[in-house]
Parts: sequence; structure tokens; C-alpha cells
Amino acid sequence: MSRFIESILIPTDGSDGALAGATHGIALASRTDANLHVLSVIESRLSTADFDEFGRPPLEEEAEEAVEDIAGLATEYDTGLDVTTRVREGTPFQSIREYANRREIDVITMGTKGRTGLDRVLLGSVTENVLRTARTPVLAVPPTAGEPDIDDVPFDRLLLPTDGSDGAAIATEWGIELASRLESSVHALYSIDTSSLGDERESDEFLEVLEERGEEAIDAVRERGEEAGVDVSGSIVTGSPVKEIPTYATENDVDLIVMGTHGRTGIGQWFLGSVTENIVRQADVPVFCVPVSAESP
Repeated sequence: MSRFIESILIPTDGSDGALAGATHGIALASRTDANLHVLSVIESRLSTADFDEFGRPPLEEEAEEAVEDIAGLATEYDTGLDVTTRVREGTPFQSIREYANRREIDVITMGTKGRTGLDRVLLGSVTENVLRTARTPVLAVPPTAGEPDIDDVPFDRLLLPTDGSDGAAIATEWGIELASRLESSVHALYSIDTSSLGDERESDEFLEVLEERGEEAIDAVRERGEEAGVDVSGSIVTGSPVKEIPTYATENDVDLIVMGTHGRTGIGQWFLGSVTENIVRQADVPVFCVPVSAESP
């Protein structure tokens, strides 16, 4: 069977947040037989006072230790993993994006919280910037995901929010393929935001239209699942996607949310895009974010 994920990039700053992202990245690499790249970026905006007597930033050694720690964790867990380590200087999110583009990385895995200092944040706000600009999927791992042993990182239950848009469609492709390779179950979720509906009669009529649209969107996920041999269940809920998606994930013990980074606008909502960013901030589980520009797996 061919590899659908051939390379995974793990950015790190040596923080606990980076370790949470690395743990999930290593687990995903091992289970998909992907090559692993570990990158630490030294913020380039340093004053002369920030350099040691040898003219080197004091963070250089820290960065090298950070990548070697992750590489050691990866090879200790799976001696067959091919691991490449790099330290770069520059603007963190730009360096991460450029490295991913040049090396044709398939997935970037990173924590959503990291270390601050010297006017730089490698993870946290940088994760959001990577999400906004990356051409490849980003697996964003929150601190609440904990630091389980790599063997215990769960990918059993996947949640696929959908709005029937092109953004949701490419996320569905990735979600179904992940489920197929990782032997996961999939649940499709369509959220109807009624906050912008008008009077009661118009609301009833429009709600019926939205419910039909929801059924069509979920059916599209089911059809893709059938083609791949993946069983897909589905639900339609009423409420803001920003609230309903994390709530559903928590109440149903979801291990991973897979969603597009851009989707359909209209009726007073942006279902995917700004919502995805909010889900990444709020969710207690990792979110696999797929940009519209991502290639089909």
C-alpha cells in the first residue's frame, strides 16, 4: 500500500506545548510510515546584547537541544523512522511555511501553546499564522491533549464538520483517508446557525432548506466513506458551529477533529475559516486543519 503521508514536519521550541505536538506527530508518522522532519526557529530580531562572546545567539544551543530531544524521542519509539533535524533563523511562521514548501512536507504537526521570550513566540500565535498561510494540512495539538505515551495517542474517533463547501470537501478527502489508514470511525456533523433567521414563518421555511442542505452535505461524506470502506454516521445540530463542534467532540469522546480552513459564507456566518481558528483555540482535542490549497490524499 502506498503512503498517503510521506513526510511530517514538527516545529519545536522545547516547550511542553511543542512536546504535545511532537508526541502526536511521531505517533502519526509511525502509523503512516512517514518520514519525520524536526525544525526549531530562532527569532531573527535580536539585538547585539542578545549575542554571546562568540557572536552567536544564546538560543542557538537551546534550539539544537530542542530538535535533538524530539528526534531522540522519535527514534527511541520507532527505530525505523527516518528523522531529519534542522535549526533555522528567521520569522518563525514564515520559516516553518517555507521549510514545508521547499521540502514538500505533507503535514505540519505543532502545539498551540509554546514558550515566549525575546519578543518571539514559536508556538501559539505562530500556530495560528501557520494555519492561515500553510498550503498543507496542519495538525494543531492543544495542551489539554496532554502528553500520553506515543503508543497511547488515540486516533480512534474522528469528527468531520461539514458545510458542503469546497473547503469541507477537501477536508473530507483527508478525513476519510486518515480513517481508512488508521482504522478510525467517522462522524459527520452539520451545524445550523439560526441566529440570523428572520420572522417565524420565514425562519421555518429557511430552517427546512438548511436541514435539507445539511442532509446533502452529510450524505456526501457518507458516499466518500463507502468508496473507501469507512463507516460514516452523521448528525445535524442547531447552534453556532464555534460552540456546537467542541461540545459534540467533548460529549462523544472524539479523538481528532478534521476540518477545512476555508468554507462557505452567507446567512451571517463563516462556517469554516474563522470558525476553524476558533475551534483550534477552544477544542480540548487536536484539530487537523486542511486548507483548500491542499492536494487530495
